[in-house]
Amino acid sequence: QVQLVESGGGLVQAGGSLRLSCTASGTIFSINTMEWYRQAPGKQRDLVATITSGGSTNYADSVKGRFTISRDNAKNTVYLQMNSLKPEDTAFYYCNLQQFNGMKYWGRGTLVTVSS
Repeated sequence: QVQLVESGGGLVQAGGSLRLSCTASGTIFSINTMEWYRQAPGKQRDLVATITSGGSTNYADSVKGRFTISRDNAKNTVYLQMNSLKPEDTAFYYCNLQQFNGMKYWGRGTLVTVSS
């Protein structure tokens, strides 16, 4: 059984910064991909950023240059540093882990609210 727990969400003014964390526990294989998604009220869940176990990253166009994904493999933790936040970044942010065998796991999410 794998569990993901996100933390670090909160209320911030536009232009501010937040750092999200997501820690995975359970049977975690060394080859995996960790991702951050977000879902605003009434909208679909969208991919924000991806990082492989080898450190390769990818970002949605809407967050390029503002968000940085990183990970600590020893701690099974992925981070999302969010700078220059905008009101449109307001959403629930979810952590996702995909193992090499195709199994996917989700966290429960953490709310980020950016006020204008």
